Amino acid sequence: MANPWRGDVALVIDGQPHVMRLTLGALAELEAGLETGSLIDLVQRFEAGGFSTRDVLALIVAGLRGGGWQGRASDLLAAEIEGGPMAAARAAAELLARAFMLPETADAKV
Repeated sequence: MANPWRGDVALVIDGQPHVMRLTLGALAELEAGLETGSLIDLVQRFEAGGFSTRDVLALIVAGLRGGGWQGRASDLLAAEIEGGPMAAARAAAELLARAFMLPETADAKV
């Protein structure tokens, strides 16, 4: 597994734990793949509770890829996420929040 970082978020997929993180490259890939808006728009959708399942999937894939996973979104279509869709949405929101958290804020929350 990747080295621990304060921005890491864990997610169990098909019984296997995975580390997700939004590296600069993962963020760039995420932004390029967004169907609407920018990363700021994505953050605002999550803050307002107006995100889509497509937003959650895009964040999960970007986070997994930032954590070293080599898969694609299509690999997750039949995958079982521990805790179901709500756990996936919480993990995606946490991942996004941690990516834009100031270092001193992240230290206080860990």
